[in-house]
Amino acid sequence: MDKVNSSVVSEFVLLGLSSSQELQLFYFVFFSVLYVVILLGNLLIILTVTSDNRLHSPMYFLLGNLSFVDICQASFATPKMIVDFLSEHKTISFSGCIAQIFFIHLFTGGEMVLLVSMAYDRYVAICKPLHYVIIMSRRTCTILVMISWAVGLVHTLSQLSFTVNLPFCGPNVVDSFFCDLPRVTKLACLDSYIIEILIVVNSGILSLSTFSLLVSSYIIILVTVWFKSSVVMAKAFSTLAAHVTVVILFFGPCIFIYVWPFTMYPVDKVLAIFYTIFTPILNPIIYTLRNKDMKTAMRKIITYYLRPKKISEMPLVVRNSLY
Repeated sequence: MDKVNSSVVSEFVLLGLSSSQELQLFYFVFFSVLYVVILLGNLLIILTVTSDNRLHSPMYFLLGNLSFVDICQASFATPKMIVDFLSEHKTISFSGCIAQIFFIHLFTGGEMVLLVSMAYDRYVAICKPLHYVIIMSRRTCTILVMISWAVGLVHTLSQLSFTVNLPFCGPNVVDSFFCDLPRVTKLACLDSYIIEILIVVNSGILSLSTFSLLVSSYIIILVTVWFKSSVVMAKAFSTLAAHVTVVILFFGPCIFIYVWPFTMYPVDKVLAIFYTIFTPILNPIIYTLRNKDMKTAMRKIITYYLRPKKISEMPLVVRNSLY
């Protein structure tokens, strides 16, 4: 019995996206550029939201938190994937693999709830504008963010509770660029049917329930603005179009991979790129380039930090060193 419960696998081999040497170099450059853009774009949003007093509203507070989660979500596996493109042996330790599983479910679970919070914010703003300030107070926004992290933590700990003690006694090749839970459980030296059921119950229900809440809120908003002026309707459609785009690109791959984890498809690791890399880079584009206030504030910050400073604007220590 002790022999069955012990794990002799100390590391896993990650096959990555491709074995082609030519593609490896292309992927290295491509994903390095994407990762830098993700970091700079989301950091710029956080800096803009925190430094501009006109953006100290519930919508931008939630947007700033979304950008922080996107940075975390893009950073749990992308740097290693980029390094592995130049490495011949793509391995990860057992503890490193468990850490990746922990962080991916923490951040994706948290982002799902955060997107629901942002949809609720838009619902209140459009359907109950007179009560918006009261309902979406600073305290409410803080609670919503805390709930998103709490849900993500509970979600990932429940996944690890039945994953960390799985016996791995031989096969250690993961056909992905990170330790994806359905693929790792397939390597366990036991019948993984029960584990796969638990994955569906945990990840599948979380994905489908939050997705259903998002769709329901969008439908309610559309029904509400349907009877209002064409200007209000156009504004609502414009706002919802951005939200729906993010939701489809984020939830689509998650639902496909985790609701049916029993069969592994080659397209799974391509879909995983959407919610680990493409969604974090699309959020800054979708939520900022369509927003006049954000574009104006970001333009001011970029101009402030990039334009040459006058001597009078420099810190006192720097000015004294010039004379």
